[in-house]
Amino acid sequence: MKICVINGSPKGKYSITLQTSLYLQQRFPEHSFSFLQAGQRIRTYEKDMTDAVRVMEAADLILFSYPVYTFLAPSQLQRFIELLKESGAGLKGKYVTQITTSKHFFDVTAHRYIEDNCHDLGMKVIHGLSADMDDLTKTQGRRDAEAFLKYVNFCMINGISEPAPKQEPGPVPLYQASLPAVPKKVGREIVIVADLKEEDNSLAAMIEDFRAVSSYPTRLVNIREYPFAGGCLGCFHCAATGRCIYKDGFDTFLREQIQIADAVCLAFSIRDHSMGARFKMYDDRQFCNGHRTVTEGMPFAYLIHGDYAAEENLRTVIEARSEVGHNFFCGAGTDADSIRDTAGRLTYAMEHHYLQPRNFYGVGGMKIFRDLIWLMQGLMAEDHAYYKKHGIYDFPQKQFGKMLAVRVLGSIVRSPKISARLGNRMTEGMLAPYTKVIREAKKRNRK
Repeated sequence: MKICVINGSPKGKYSITLQTSLYLQQRFPEHSFSFLQAGQRIRTYEKDMTDAVRVMEAADLILFSYPVYTFLAPSQLQRFIELLKESGAGLKGKYVTQITTSKHFFDVTAHRYIEDNCHDLGMKVIHGLSADMDDLTKTQGRRDAEAFLKYVNFCMINGISEPAPKQEPGPVPLYQASLPAVPKKVGREIVIVADLKEEDNSLAAMIEDFRAVSSYPTRLVNIREYPFAGGCLGCFHCAATGRCIYKDGFDTFLREQIQIADAVCLAFSIRDHSMGARFKMYDDRQFCNGHRTVTEGMPFAYLIHGDYAAEENLRTVIEARSEVGHNFFCGAGTDADSIRDTAGRLTYAMEHHYLQPRNFYGVGGMKIFRDLIWLMQGLMAEDHAYYKKHGIYDFPQKQFGKMLAVRVLGSIVRSPKISARLGNRMTEGMLAPYTKVIREAKKRNRK
């Protein structure tokens, strides 16, 4: 079998993720492996995709290999996929899978992004391998990798692949500005961060309407015009220093032009089931903040041109981003009515400091970061200091009082005699703190 590995890591041959494919190359000499350094050589492929397309078309299996960056694939790999889809490569009917490494922070959305785009190309998708960063150094991790390639081979021999999603994005009508302007209040500012091409007339009109109905002044930042030196390299230089290794000034720009606002509105057109490679570069480069929720409490809104309703994975990414950052998600404006509603929720959230507790996305995501930073505090010094200061190290083993109380409760429940003697009093005892809260609320209401 001819396997073409698309290495989406900007680190090239130094990618940790790539090592799994190199290991499989040694363990399965009956298969031939070729490698395309898509992440590291993206500037080259922007000039000419001919060689990459030729190698991919000659392969029996395409294997995407990449680290998960900010809920999805690195911006460099997203750009490669944009170029691949524009190239007209003949990949229909070809098998495809993927290998990622991460701490399992929203690896599912990254995998779904690759799968959705491969379905667009008519490829036969086989679910990929999501490994932890150090799995290959462990016996079980190596067994998992070998079992994965054997499974992929089995699927190919027997013609097994994952079905394509039934609902595909449909044509989206042009948007024209139509909303009347409302008077502006003072004292707060909303920054609109947009990936706005010259030909993006619909998105420009949506931004115009949002600015018209916003109760507060807005400031537009078009990242299409920002002189990025490149996408995030995953070098972890910023983890120790808090500063990006690039000299293009993005970390200062982010902190002094974006994060100073009272609210943020992100605007983009859907491209290849995501926000597009340019916007993803902006997202990835925000890693100069490390794993620190520096905008916690700030309301976030979106303006999205495209068939957003059909993009289940993108909707998950957007909600999860707000939840992990503990930002109130004020909605995504996609037409005139939803733009007006989104602007209204944004105003309410700013004026009332409205913020809901995190849901599963946010709680689960932050616990992954909590454990990661605690373990790697020697490298991620900035993150560690932030987590200590903000009480994010909420390890359950530190809650001795609660653990003791639950242990006593467990002993009671396991004793039929004691449980029978207590009857409903045990349930009433559990409800006592809540009953007290309600009783005090009633007293305040009378006053």
